[in-house]
Amino acid sequence: MKLLYLIIPLAPLVGAIVAGLFGRVVGRAGAHVVTIAGVLVSLVASYMVFEDVRAGHVFNGPVYTWLLSGNARFDVGFLIDSLTATMMLVVTFVSLMVHIYTIGYMADDPGYQRFFSYISLFTFAMLMLVMSNNFLQLFFGWEAVGLVSYLLIGFWYTRPTAIYANLKAFLVNRVGDFGFLLGIGLVLAQFGSLDYATVFQAVPHKATATISLWGSQPWPLLDVIGILLFIGAMGKSAQFPLHVWLPDSMEGPTPISALIHAATMVTAGIFLVARMSPIYELAETALSFILVIGAITALFMGFLGIVQNDIKRVVAYSTLSQLGYMTVALGASAYPIAIFHLTTHAFFKALLFLAAGSVIMGVHHNQDIRYMGGLRRYMPITWITALIGSLALIGTPFLSGFYSKDSIIEAVAQSHLPGAGFAHFAVLAGVFVTAFYSFRMYFLVFHGKERFDQQPHDDQAHHGHDDAHHGQPHESSWVVWVPLVALAIPSLLIGGVAIGPMLFGDWFNGAIRVTEHHEAMAHLREEFEGPVAMGMHAFTSAPFWLAVGGVALAWLLYLARPTWPAAIAARVGGLHRLLLNKYYFDEIYGFVFAGGARGLGHAFWRFGDVAVIDGLLVNGTARGVGWLSGAVRRFQSGLIYHYAFTMIIGVFVLLTFWFVGQR
Repeated sequence: MKLLYLIIPLAPLVGAIVAGLFGRVVGRAGAHVVTIAGVLVSLVASYMVFEDVRAGHVFNGPVYTWLLSGNARFDVGFLIDSLTATMMLVVTFVSLMVHIYTIGYMADDPGYQRFFSYISLFTFAMLMLVMSNNFLQLFFGWEAVGLVSYLLIGFWYTRPTAIYANLKAFLVNRVGDFGFLLGIGLVLAQFGSLDYATVFQAVPHKATATISLWGSQPWPLLDVIGILLFIGAMGKSAQFPLHVWLPDSMEGPTPISALIHAATMVTAGIFLVARMSPIYELAETALSFILVIGAITALFMGFLGIVQNDIKRVVAYSTLSQLGYMTVALGASAYPIAIFHLTTHAFFKALLFLAAGSVIMGVHHNQDIRYMGGLRRYMPITWITALIGSLALIGTPFLSGFYSKDSIIEAVAQSHLPGAGFAHFAVLAGVFVTAFYSFRMYFLVFHGKERFDQQPHDDQAHHGHDDAHHGQPHESSWVVWVPLVALAIPSLLIGGVAIGPMLFGDWFNGAIRVTEHHEAMAHLREEFEGPVAMGMHAFTSAPFWLAVGGVALAWLLYLARPTWPAAIAARVGGLHRLLLNKYYFDEIYGFVFAGGARGLGHAFWRFGDVAVIDGLLVNGTARGVGWLSGAVRRFQSGLIYHYAFTMIIGVFVLLTFWFVGQR
């Protein structure tokens, strides 16, 4: 089986190398064939491993020793258990759908081979991350997905907005990764190893250990490690206040929005915390911190989706909000529910992103939902799949999102950690907000009056398609809608099928640890009577009626009374501007951090470079030499008696020093 484990990450890597280095040789068709074949091989192998894990076989061991330093050993190794097998299936399936979709979406792009190389390389990096059995390899995969994300967000590198977006993503993630690296360093210093199994085995012995960060104030060691590791997750999974990079990353091509910002990279932080459950179960302060951060993200990022007009940005803010839901589940010690929602969300959010891309192509690269409407007549497959994705997102009973989202709400209600009350309010209110902005987008795009002929021509150039033309919308080609259908099927079914074994069975036994005093999962297990009973009960629950209210309000404002939104926005102008400006986080960060860095750099330049280096050391030395040479030149007159006088004075000075020394 070890050979099979190696094939899973290496097959996409081979495809990336061929498409990237030999793209001109193999051509466009060769590039997509070799990369799709690599990901398909990885998917088939992942399914075989999944079945092997179901049969009870797990693996944890090194594959390659990278470095020996004293007593520390740094390996490349694999941990294959139920958590890994689940992540591998999600990553490879969504990646395969995105690869197929890309054939149609990027058909006219000159960087065709390069794009396939990047997305295949990303798949390799993500698989190395989820398959790792130690912190070193985890960090390698962590940084690799960040690097490839940087390349993909800025794929259209001639556009200033794309360059700004990928630089922003890179810098914000460096903030999170700094905390992540500090956490890994603290693990190595305190446990003497970076191997998961070794560290997790020693964690109970460190339950009461403390560390002094500054002064003599002791801090619980596991809480400090947990918070530092989670800061890394805050960057990758775009949690408040490190969320600002993800909406701007929509500047990249739509396929990477589905691959990176819906199903894989942004879920790396969720996977990290679930993998580290033995640490977090003994770090309640860290859990409360996670709970509150997730609740803020779930609710307040959802509000921003209400005022967005770019179709991809609406879905992006939906991703932020849903990542907040997953984080709330982690904070409530409901790690299996977080991974369950990660799985269901991967399918319906990738579906929504790819459907958004299909709409963009169908209306000739317009992304503004104000200039759409009535598209269900022209794009029936995109319409029905987008409807399925939207219904799954808002938690419609019996669809996949319902089972995972309602489970999160119930788990948080049972949590007694500080911050759980606020988190429960946030995830409940978020149901209404999610339903409202999701169906606002749905109604504006697929229903109502046709508005796609009203778009100003300048909008086309903004999105990098100067050659776009106005015309009648059309359904996308089969390479685009086949992945939509393939993703719609699990968006409908995976929740009811997987909820039993993933949440209330023994699927995650041994992979995720939940202690007895965190009772949320145990309480849900007692109440669960099967997926059908859970779905039927939902019709009397608060989340269902909140979702219905959100959909009804969206219908009222954007179909029945389309003039009302503008009137309401005018009445609440301050709040509307606050949301349009994304709570002014970009401006605050630009002024405080970017402006502060520029101010500090200017001060260093004025004092250090101009005053000290140029002024004192360089120019000062020159002036000193000039002064000294001017003084010495006075004695170089060419007259013999001047030289004789100088020699006498010199002898006198030397004799004086000699006599003083003798005394």
